[in-house]
Amino acid sequence: MALTVEQVLAIAKATEAYDGVAPLDEATLLTLRNRPQDVTIWGDVRGFGALVGSELSLVVLTQHRGVGLGRQLLLRAPSLPTGTTAWSHGDNPAAAALAAKQGWERTRELWVMRRPVAGLPPAPSLPEGVFVRGFEPGDEAELLRVNAAAFAHHPEQGDMTAADLAERMAEPWFDASGLVTAWEGVSTSSTTRLLAFHWTKRHSETDGEVYVVGVDPAAQGRGLGKLITLLGLHHLAASGGGTTGAGGDGVTNIHLYVEGDNTPAVCLYEGLGFTRAAADTHVQYTRR
Repeated sequence: MALTVEQVLAIAKATEAYDGVAPLDEATLLTLRNRPQDVTIWGDVRGFGALVGSELSLVVLTQHRGVGLGRQLLLRAPSLPTGTTAWSHGDNPAAAALAAKQGWERTRELWVMRRPVAGLPPAPSLPEGVFVRGFEPGDEAELLRVNAAAFAHHPEQGDMTAADLAERMAEPWFDASGLVTAWEGVSTSSTTRLLAFHWTKRHSETDGEVYVVGVDPAAQGRGLGKLITLLGLHHLAASGGGTTGAGGDGVTNIHLYVEGDNTPAVCLYEGLGFTRAAADTHVQYTRR
């Protein structure tokens, strides 16, 4: 009997509870929940494989690891063309060994960086001619424009569509005030232009995330990256977000994801007190 979406999500949840890290990325989870017809699933109650577009996920329950089930799931996958990708959420030696034996190449590293809220540096003063506010309906087109420009070379983020944006804004965690936007002009004008944004995400009463920071390339060099990042951090520190812990108490810890080879971004976050442990590395493998 084929696995249901509910069974797949239950296996993923159980795996996360043991490993401390989610085995599926956000895009795969959203597709499973909202567009299950776009996911190819195989496996059984011990573990599963899932294919969304050109991204493969393999998840094996803890008690069934070490007996070759991951390899079996990989070999049972539908035809996987060159360029298919798969993430190891955590730099897992077993995943690395399987990838090497099956001809997959390590191609990307996504780092997790963390810092406590205590001791946040103050946000800089706003540059002249710039105002800041939370997201408002009608901002979508400018948000997508800046996102596409800022992440033009990013394999996932830069391709965000209006439907993708709406899907994420429909999630229970979405908080319009936590999507901090910086605009050129004055707040009473109808001819303003979005310069930068920091989309924050609150996972629990204690944990928050720098979800996305985007700066229009045409506005770079004005200190907006540091400004918008700090404004978002202070938002997380000061208030609840969405329906989770919305009692006015901020989070105590903040994390973010950054490409390991994005030196400017890593330097910015290190300058803001974020640090990284070697175990906090997500690895992408590509089929050659």
